[in-house]
Amino acid sequence: MEIRQANENDVAELAKLMRQLGYSTTTEEMEYRFRKIDKDEDYFTLVAEVEDKVVGMVGLRKGYFYERNDVSVRIVAFVVEEDYRKLGIGKQLMNVAENWAREQGAYGIGLTSGKRKEREAAHDFYKRLGYEDNSIGFVKVF
Repeated sequence: MEIRQANENDVAELAKLMRQLGYSTTTEEMEYRFRKIDKDEDYFTLVAEVEDKVVGMVGLRKGYFYERNDVSVRIVAFVVEEDYRKLGIGKQLMNVAENWAREQGAYGIGLTSGKRKEREAAHDFYKRLGYEDNSIGFVKVF
C-alpha cells in the first residue's frame, strides 16, 4: 500500500469514495470540487493506493482559531472503500494526516462525523485512535 498526495487523475476514484460516504457525487462534480480544493494551499488531500487502485482518502483543511494563537487542522473528508476496511489502511491514512497537521504547526486535529447509526463503527475507530467525542455539531442548510 502507498499513501500519496491526490492528483487530478484520482478524481473518478474520489467520486466513488464520496458515494460510499453517502454523498451522491458524479465524476464531473468531483472534478469541479477537486480543481478548487487542489488550488487552495490550506487544503491537502491524501489517497491510499493498493495495487494501483485508490481505496481510501483523507481531506484536510488548515485554518486558524479565533480563541487561541494556534493553527487548526480539520479532517473534512475521510473514507476507506468498504472491501478494504479493517486492514489498517484507515489507521495509516490517519497517521499520515496527523503528521501533516504537526508539520503545519497545528495545536491538534479535529473532525466531525454524523450521528447516524451507520457511522457508529467509524466513531469507534476514531476513539481507538485517541480522538475524543467532545462537541455537538449544528447545521443549517440554505
